[in-house]
Amino acid sequence: MKIHWRSVAQHYLQVIAFCCVVSVLTTAIWPNKTYLQQVGYSLCIGTLTWAVIEFGRYFIDERHCHASSSGGHGWPKGWRGLLLVALGIGFGWYFGEMLGSRFFGMGFSTSLRDNQASLILTIFAGAAITFYFHSRGKASALTAQINAAERDASEAKLKLLETQLEPHMLFNTLANLRVLITTDPQRAVAMLDRLNSYLRATLSGSRALAHPLSSEFDLLRDYLELMSVRMGDRLHYTLDLPDHLRDVPVPPLLLQPLVENAIQHGLEPKVGGGSIVVRASQQGTGSEARLVLEVNDTGVGLSQHASTLDEPGRGFGLTQVRERLASTYGDRGAITLAPAGSGGTCAAAILPLG
Repeated sequence: MKIHWRSVAQHYLQVIAFCCVVSVLTTAIWPNKTYLQQVGYSLCIGTLTWAVIEFGRYFIDERHCHASSSGGHGWPKGWRGLLLVALGIGFGWYFGEMLGSRFFGMGFSTSLRDNQASLILTIFAGAAITFYFHSRGKASALTAQINAAERDASEAKLKLLETQLEPHMLFNTLANLRVLITTDPQRAVAMLDRLNSYLRATLSGSRALAHPLSSEFDLLRDYLELMSVRMGDRLHYTLDLPDHLRDVPVPPLLLQPLVENAIQHGLEPKVGGGSIVVRASQQGTGSEARLVLEVNDTGVGLSQHASTLDEPGRGFGLTQVRERLASTYGDRGAITLAPAGSGGTCAAAILPLG
């Protein structure tokens, strides 16, 4: 039986506030006692009633309770909940009357009519505060279910986007491998070995929705080594990852599509090839901190290949990265594509840090 004490404390503070409001009414009914006496008397009844209901539900099997947003026992279902309220109100009124009379003086219920009025007032007050807690609990549990469903849908979408990226990269690599088999068998074997190592790292079972940025750079190094076998001296690369950003969680395969795009549309059309620099940096501090992941190439430049990005099958990686950022971070994630100072292209993924 796990009791969430923070929730218990919040409930009791609300009960105290409710008793203070009820005391205004009882002061009008029994004006011979001061408001402070009425508050103390009301708290005796309200505290005992609340305690029986609040802690009594933990003795009911969870199977007969509604789901709780904080986990564990929620409100009892059906007749069990009604019985618990009746027991709480009866216990609170009977023993609360005695405590209130003892500590705050006699005279609250000096007649049968006063007893009846006190009982009716306790029943209505207990039912009102119970209905309030029950409604808030159901609304909170429903909100939690909606949030869980949205989170599951978002995770499923991210998984779908990720599984679409892997075959896309694989098909492109196999197409290049087919050419090398006939023109340069030795390099084809080396490329096949690199591909095998890369697939072991990326397709080794179910992947988490996020991994450290250092793991992303490790996968990127494997991919660039794979591409280096095919392009030879036409491809040079540099990976720049500051130590303080190594453990930042990011979606897997976030950078590989950007690098693949830089090679396919930037370096390959250029006779002499070029270089790629992948850099991670931080912009801003506190709640405004952003992680910026840049892929700079010295290829043919954005103006010469931008039109090809809209052709069927082109720009697939950029589209997937943009959708994954939107699914994970909403409007806080973005991707930009701009001319680089070196004459090539700079693709940058921007996402919240922390």
